Amino acid sequence: MALFSIFPRRKTFDHGIYPVEHKELTADKPIRRMPFAPELVIPLEQHKGKPAIPTVRVGQEVVRGEPIAEADGHVSVPMHAPATGVIRDIALAPTAAGPKALAIYLKVYQAASQRVLFDSAPDLAAMSRAELVAAVQQAGLVGLGGAAFPSHVKLVPPEGRTIETVLVNGCECEPYLTCDHRIMLEQTAALVRGIQLVLRATGAERAVIGVEDNKLDAVEHLRREIPADLPITAEAVQSKYPQGAERMLIKSLTGREVPVGGLPADVGVAVYNVGTLAQMGDLLPKGQGLIERVVTVSGPGVERPGNFMVPVGTPLRFLLEQVGLKESFGEVILGGPMMGMAVASLDVPVTKAVSGVVVLEREDLDLAERKVYPCIKCGACVEACPISLNPSVLGELAQVRDYAVMAEHYHLDQCFECGCCAYVCPSNIPLTQYFRIAKAINREDK
Repeated sequence: MALFSIFPRRKTFDHGIYPVEHKELTADKPIRRMPFAPELVIPLEQHKGKPAIPTVRVGQEVVRGEPIAEADGHVSVPMHAPATGVIRDIALAPTAAGPKALAIYLKVYQAASQRVLFDSAPDLAAMSRAELVAAVQQAGLVGLGGAAFPSHVKLVPPEGRTIETVLVNGCECEPYLTCDHRIMLEQTAALVRGIQLVLRATGAERAVIGVEDNKLDAVEHLRREIPADLPITAEAVQSKYPQGAERMLIKSLTGREVPVGGLPADVGVAVYNVGTLAQMGDLLPKGQGLIERVVTVSGPGVERPGNFMVPVGTPLRFLLEQVGLKESFGEVILGGPMMGMAVASLDVPVTKAVSGVVVLEREDLDLAERKVYPCIKCGACVEACPISLNPSVLGELAQVRDYAVMAEHYHLDQCFECGCCAYVCPSNIPLTQYFRIAKAINREDK
């Protein structure tokens, strides 16, 4: 605790909201392994940056863990075979975002043992910082909290910046999702190893794991299991949405504010998701690549919600068949209901970025389809916005398509689309959707 005494006692941020959590559906469900689908679809673009480049050909047999696509430059990561099988095709596949994208179709050998047969355990202790960063990239690691930003890029701060503190994000503030909760309880040793590797690579002095206080069992478990001689502490923060956003967590745990247009490194901090670091701590010592991840499958539209270790590339249709998709289902959301994306096709595969699959029933959608009324200037959206924007004014500008004005004068680009403003709006104005459209159009006009 002495290491943490330099931080202020206040462990929250200004504004935010308190949505119904629904975590009781899966919080006590241990991680179970999902069966292999007959065919996996591995998109080459499931991370921020350039898509990976295929290194296999149609008809080629591959073993589980074998590299099948290489990184295209620094801000990119390779892909590895999630199963032993044969490459059936390299073609366009449906994505959650809408447009089809290039993917590798892998026909799984159902009779194979599906052990990881491609690895090369390195001597991590002898690695330099640069070699460690390269190993993280070769493992195909990205942010598993949903952002999917290549993990190795954050290990090297911009020139002139120094990382003093690593913040480990175990908040999991989205309703329904509990995969990070289970990782902290079940994969603690791997998580601690991952944190140690990041401390080495960044040169940071300490690490703090931030966990919302609706998961105090995880806080207590971590405090018991973390060796006393390590500069790692676990701290409870207030359960409030969006506590897990980088800027909010930095504010809560350090009291520092990332400047407008800046990065966490500007205040001496690097932020990693617990799932990312648990995978890092598991994969790097074995010299293996990221081929699966923990996913929460929950919501009123499934019969057997739970937390599952899912091979990357598993089609949603197969995944939902395993948990009992109800006939009354109405919408499938990748991620959480606040920031997640509804899919138009169940042929969309699970990617590295998918932390949850939430299934709503049709009657839930009927309740959500409410009439939109004019803004009544109540200010609820302003009170809710965690980064102190004025969603009311931004919404009015969006309705008259003054998108450039939104960006130039009202900081539209600072909005990270958390959905707080739309959640509290008594007029049911879809503010978040307005802002997404505005930002997309502004990007096209540049």
